[in-house]
Amino acid sequence: MKIEFTGRHYHPSDRIKDYTEGKLAKLDKFLEEPVDVHVILEIEKRRQIAEFHVSYRHGVLQATEEAEHIREAINAGIDKIEKQARRSRNKFLDKRRRVQRRDDNRHWPVEVLDGTTVSSGERPQIIKTSRLSIKPMTIEEAAIELEQSKNEFFVFLDSGTERVSVIYRRKDSNYGLIAPEF
Repeated sequence: MKIEFTGRHYHPSDRIKDYTEGKLAKLDKFLEEPVDVHVILEIEKRRQIAEFHVSYRHGVLQATEEAEHIREAINAGIDKIEKQARRSRNKFLDKRRRVQRRDDNRHWPVEVLDGTTVSSGERPQIIKTSRLSIKPMTIEEAAIELEQSKNEFFVFLDSGTERVSVIYRRKDSNYGLIAPEF
């Protein structure tokens, strides 16, 4: 992170610069390199202003705060920048997840065998084939989907383990879960 300080009617001391740099270090976890920060500290008669301009790979963040003391203005400005950075990071991650879900829309073939061919010793014949859309969800969400469905089972991608699982209705009105182990 490259930080540049500018003072207007004020020369920032090394303590203030170190304090600001320490506070800005929190942004590293939200922003991708390269990050350039321009800090403008200004003192007018009864007000002290801290301005922040942060440019990084995915955009620009800005905040201006005014307070009685310069440290209060710095804290408030960095809090505002951190909130913007967090929102920007979440927006970026959500966009990536949506694209991945769209591209990762998995289908699972379901084939029904003719029962007479299995018991007679012949090679089993497939009489019906369906494709199921596999969606990432929790076990609770899958149980709700099964409740609303007329089928006896529901295939889903368990968001906790990221593995394909099957939830099914049991004869005793409870649910069973088939989860693979590798």
